[in-house]
Amino acid sequence: MNKKTISIILILSSIKFIIQRLGNKNYGFHRDELLHLSVSEHLDWGFMEFPPFIGFIGKLSYWFFDYSLLGVRLFPTLAGVGILILCCLIAKELGGKTRAIFLAGICILAFLPFYRNHTLFQPVAFDQLFWTLGFYFLIKFINSQNKKFLLLLGLTVGLGLMNKYTILVWAFGIFIGVLFYQKRKLFKNKWLYISALLALLIFLPNIVWQVQHDFPLITHLQELNESQLDDASKWAFLLDQLEIIFPFIVFAFGIVGLLFTKKLIKFKSLGVACTIMFFTMWILKAKTYYIFALYPVVFAAGSVTIENLFRKRPNWVYAIATFVILPMVYFIPDLTPILPIEDYVDYANIQEQDNGRIELTGDYADMFGWEEQVKLVDSVYRSLSLNEQKECVLWAENYGEAGALKILGKKYNLPNPISRHGSFWTWGYGNKNAKVWISLGNEKPAVDYAFEDVKLVKIITHKYAIGEENGIPLYICRNPKVDIEAWWKAYEPYIFD
Repeated sequence: MNKKTISIILILSSIKFIIQRLGNKNYGFHRDELLHLSVSEHLDWGFMEFPPFIGFIGKLSYWFFDYSLLGVRLFPTLAGVGILILCCLIAKELGGKTRAIFLAGICILAFLPFYRNHTLFQPVAFDQLFWTLGFYFLIKFINSQNKKFLLLLGLTVGLGLMNKYTILVWAFGIFIGVLFYQKRKLFKNKWLYISALLALLIFLPNIVWQVQHDFPLITHLQELNESQLDDASKWAFLLDQLEIIFPFIVFAFGIVGLLFTKKLIKFKSLGVACTIMFFTMWILKAKTYYIFALYPVVFAAGSVTIENLFRKRPNWVYAIATFVILPMVYFIPDLTPILPIEDYVDYANIQEQDNGRIELTGDYADMFGWEEQVKLVDSVYRSLSLNEQKECVLWAENYGEAGALKILGKKYNLPNPISRHGSFWTWGYGNKNAKVWISLGNEKPAVDYAFEDVKLVKIITHKYAIGEENGIPLYICRNPKVDIEAWWKAYEPYIFD
């Protein structure tokens, strides 16, 4: 790799890192981040909502950064930088020269959803990294026929499965694509099966965990389908791809280049695989962002195709890169919080309502209110006698509130909370003989059902918090009138509601 190529990759990856880090320090934890950090306190081979990889990374963030916002978000940011580097390297492996490598990196910088994906501490960023890394090793194998890349491919798929199950769609697409590679010659290579066995062995502990817990994955997928995916328009998935129109043009060139151009004929199997992955996600009514993991490799292919198309006018590639990224720059603050909240409100032209509320977008609104909730719970907890504190249970309605009490509550030395939502349900009900419960977010019918003595402390409001967390009640509850163990067990069918 020449010095110019290295310089391009270093400069573009540094820009990516700087933008993400500027966004990482602002606002607060997102509710999903609080869940992912909470599971790191209960390391296991699986969780009710997802595989165990994110919990392991969460534990690393605790060891290194003590759950600081900037430290936690470093991990998805590094994944995003790795994706940009891999995209450039894939362009090189596909035969691209300097301009193609530059355009590939620009496409990652211009693809707005990646700013959101590489800010939040979620499995999404790592899923995109594993998909891209898998493509890179497969392309390296095609170019070199070195079996070590098949083994690295198996390692990548295994780790990817321990992070997010959507990589099964990647594996399915590759399986179909290989049918078009050298007349299925790869299926005669024993190292392909050794690679698959390696992936299976890495994934096996999670399979065992799913069996032991009656396959919560299936229950979660059913609830997700009923609550979110069932109402999705079959055209929304396709139309959503066009919202980021300028990078999508390069994506389209990538698919066409892989399937139909002579320069990339060697990699036609990848074009077939990418097409299969795309339409599999569409048929499954997947969320739009699930398929974004496919974009880096197709961006690389599109960049090489465009470079080949303009080989007699090479500087046009730089013009195209400018055309791709410039219209996107203005919208970056919508995807990662690089602006202080007051500046963002002005930027987004959001008007304050009569009640003083400011309705932010879902992700940003989900980063506010948690600290205030924890402070209020702490003040109520400290108002109890020492004996009551020893016997007190903190009961949160959902995983966001429970995660806030668990992670942000550490600096207040609050007891671990309980919740009947998702993975929190599996961690139990705490002290079933406790006489005092502090209830956060649970509505009055729920607390009246379980307790004799219920006192409303406050209705919690917040200027920026999402509607679900604005106007929530905080109760002190005493004298349970139900059998706590039976009450808890009876809620099992509803833990994903």
